[in-house]
Amino acid sequence: MYAFAYERPASMADALAKISAGGQALAGGQTLIASLKQRLAQPESLIDLAGVAELSGIKKDGNSLVIGAMTRHETVADSADVQAMIPALAALAGGIGDRQVRAMGTMGGSVANNDPAACYPSAVLGLGATVQTNKRSIAADDFFQGMYTTALEEGELITAIHFPAPQKAAYAKFRQPASRFALVGVFVAQTANGVRVAITGAGNGVFRHAGLEAALSKSFTPEAVEGVAIDAGELNGDLHASAAYRAQLVKVQTQKAVQQANG
Repeated sequence: MYAFAYERPASMADALAKISAGGQALAGGQTLIASLKQRLAQPESLIDLAGVAELSGIKKDGNSLVIGAMTRHETVADSADVQAMIPALAALAGGIGDRQVRAMGTMGGSVANNDPAACYPSAVLGLGATVQTNKRSIAADDFFQGMYTTALEEGELITAIHFPAPQKAAYAKFRQPASRFALVGVFVAQTANGVRVAITGAGNGVFRHAGLEAALSKSFTPEAVEGVAIDAGELNGDLHASAAYRAQLVKVQTQKAVQQANG
């Protein structure tokens, strides 16, 4: 590790001022701290957002849940409101990493980082959530733009995410055993406007699959997935799994998610 300044502001205004002056925002630190140790990132100052109370918490807003950006994974997993309104989101949060990661990692940090194998982006995209920042509201379909890339501009921070409650939803993840990231994870949500299917771990970022959505909108059953073609040419292959293996996993995990959603 190298020397840097550390600041912990207590208000959003103070945090934004320090970030605009060149500071690097620190959420849960699950990716950033490792990057600092490896000198992949070398900011001169870290601005810890944990002291900004307005960035944490979960509240109901009609048929939606509003979850603050600094809300920890374990808080989402244990929330009675999340378990009641969007149990798939609570289950997803409870399956992220290990207990230490869930105790420190934050929803906003994960979504802003947009790791191509992270779990939360699939929930945001699968549920058609809205990302609220200090400047604007961004629809999930416009937010994720590829590997570690989002619509966030310099100095823009996620403040909360608005999740509409679906009719049914579930998340099925095939874990990479060492990292516990998704080798392939599929979030399926049945909504009044049809079915949304968001896939993580298989490509260069989270993405929706039109073929699976169309088939499941006609028949929300595992059998409906059988006839859908998954193009391996659009997926990643690496030392953990070939693109063809990931293509098969997409179908299997989608079927598992539908089974879970149907109870």
